[in-house]
Amino acid sequence: MKKKLRKEIIAVRMNQPDEIAAEKSSRVAEKVKGLPEFQKARLIMFYLDFRKEVATGELIKYCLENGKRVVIPITDTKNTRLIPSEIIDFPDDLTSGTWGILEPKPERVRPVEPSELDFVIVPGVSFDDRGNRLGYGGGFYDRFLRQTRPDTVFAALAFELQIRDNVWPEEHDYPVHYVITEERVIKCR
Repeated sequence: MKKKLRKEIIAVRMNQPDEIAAEKSSRVAEKVKGLPEFQKARLIMFYLDFRKEVATGELIKYCLENGKRVVIPITDTKNTRLIPSEIIDFPDDLTSGTWGILEPKPERVRPVEPSELDFVIVPGVSFDDRGNRLGYGGGFYDRFLRQTRPDTVFAALAFELQIRDNVWPEEHDYPVHYVITEERVIKCR
């Protein structure tokens, strides 16, 4: 069930014209900027988009220009974990990493403890309105989010086409507080 949904959603997302995805991503970014929790946050972790996910570059630039600290994950496949690292210069601090996703260059790694994060922008394939997410199947974010503080806010960025009634969450899946699309902000918990 999950495998089929994952394949279906990725195919639909990949078929969006670039200009439509960019316009929708800008609308998502504006909604994120309006969240009080995002406005208050000082240290924010972002995913770096690939395969036509909601683009995060606009938000990253906004944060750096407005005195917020930005963290990008490094994917450690050997230990199946994410290593949060602060960036100062976007995009110059980055290079192609695991699965072709941008991550901090080895010489520019600035580790951050997960417990320091105020806000985490989470990727995913599909989401429901209860904050459950269908990721890519590795469990990296589910494990990582458990290491943050209880008051850290998690927001999933998605296109409306990624929202489903059910994504079949399992016990180990970690829900988000918000799912934000180009159309709406869904408060989940």
